[in-house]
Amino acid sequence: MDAGANGYSENIRRAVTALQNGEMILLFDLEGREAETDFTIPATAVKPSDVRWMRNDAGGLICVALDPDASEKLGLPLMADIIREANRSNSALSRIVEKSGDLKYDSRSSFSIWVNHRDTRTGIPDNDRTLTINKLGEVVKNTLDGENIHFGNEFRTPGHVATLRAAKGLVHERMGQTELSITLAKIAGITPAMVVCEMLDDETGNALEKKDAEQYGNDHNLVFVEGEEVVEAYEIWLSSQPQKKN
Repeated sequence: MDAGANGYSENIRRAVTALQNGEMILLFDLEGREAETDFTIPATAVKPSDVRWMRNDAGGLICVALDPDASEKLGLPLMADIIREANRSNSALSRIVEKSGDLKYDSRSSFSIWVNHRDTRTGIPDNDRTLTINKLGEVVKNTLDGENIHFGNEFRTPGHVATLRAAKGLVHERMGQTELSITLAKIAGITPAMVVCEMLDDETGNALEKKDAEQYGNDHNLVFVEGEEVVEAYEIWLSSQPQKKN
């Protein structure tokens, strides 16, 4: 990788600029993991046309990845933990909730709760999902800025937008698009709430092949970023951060 300003590769710098401008990029995790490419865009920048674009051209699940510190302050648990707790009154759930070894691509999933903003009607139309997504970005920003946000005042669950809680250690702990997208947000200096949506193949129904996703990016002038590039850039970013005093 050729080093550019601050040591970042040209590709990472292009991705950072796109995200800072509220634009869509394509984000690939790793070969041998999910090996999926996700449409990725800042939650605060999403418009109804972006939701339509994702559901038509990507076709996967439209989710919002959330910063781990903001998730903790907002009281957003992992869905698996909610189900384990509910198992106390419904033992059948113990047979459903994910266990170690269940997932073929990771040790656990990052799903938290599914929400609608309280100002939506049904929650599923493009404009409803846009409102929910934008407001998720807003509460993450305000929470990290020190505001005391009551999540339930803004959102209700069940809903139509899946939230994903990033691992505390981000890509040092887990290499999902959840952590990769939040890591990119940190590097870009934008609100760490990112929309991700898997690209699926219309013919096979499987994840779109990497080469086809790259071609889509070329055809639509979208930056294509790989997980390994993000990890390398994150190490550079971390080295530039002020050291915390004990």
